Amino acid sequence: MSAIPEIRPGQSIELLKALHILTRDGKLNQDSRRKLKQVHHLYHFIEPLLAEIADSGGSLTLVDHGAGKSYLGFLLYDLFFSHRDQGHIYGVESRAELVEHARCLASRLAFTRMSFLNLRVENAIESPELPARVDIVTALHACDTATDDAIRFALHKQAKFIVLVPCCQAEVAGVLRSRKGESLAQMPLSELWRHPIHTREFGSQLTNALRCLQLEAQGYQLTVTELVGWEHSMKNELIIARHTGVARGNATTRLEQILQQLNLDELRARFIY
Repeated sequence: MSAIPEIRPGQSIELLKALHILTRDGKLNQDSRRKLKQVHHLYHFIEPLLAEIADSGGSLTLVDHGAGKSYLGFLLYDLFFSHRDQGHIYGVESRAELVEHARCLASRLAFTRMSFLNLRVENAIESPELPARVDIVTALHACDTATDDAIRFALHKQAKFIVLVPCCQAEVAGVLRSRKGESLAQMPLSELWRHPIHTREFGSQLTNALRCLQLEAQGYQLTVTELVGWEHSMKNELIIARHTGVARGNATTRLEQILQQLNLDELRARFIY
């Protein structure tokens, strides 16, 4: 057992050093301790989903969008996939240098069931390098419109589970801002986003509420919670979606009503299929 309590028995020390969670001499500083705690806390949510698919005899395919340095993918592989003969992790990342670095690290560690693709999330749906169906889609702090593109990817691939820590809700806030004068003349509710800081905060919450309705309309059951332990991050909302095939009856209607009432009709194509 490791002398550092935050490190789980059997975790790869070489991997933790390569990810700069451990120093070269195997020590853990305060910042790294917080980072490791974050990943383990997220693993607490994802591990039961992986186990459920594995125990049912599923293919156990996970696609991580906006993977960055692939912290999540590597640690999931080390903690779960490396102990089983099944399963494959795909990391999708648009920055070529990060993809190449991840490929080299996976090769060095003999993590043979990991693939890293130099793609934008929006292009991943049509890529022949990804399977026709996947089991789990993750997107953690994926930038620009990548969270919404990851949702679209997951729906297209009929994912059983979707795990999101949403980011970059600026698009909705931008439309609220551009229509602010019109909205102020039409509805008292627009006082909620009259001031710039409120526009940003309300736009962020509204974006995630619309995403939840979008997923419920497509037959997913949701758990929305706080990702405890990510105190340093302003983006602390965790959305876990489980496909049941039973759509919430009024989800699409509510989506349409909200978009219409808040002067957001131009975003209809993003949230309603």
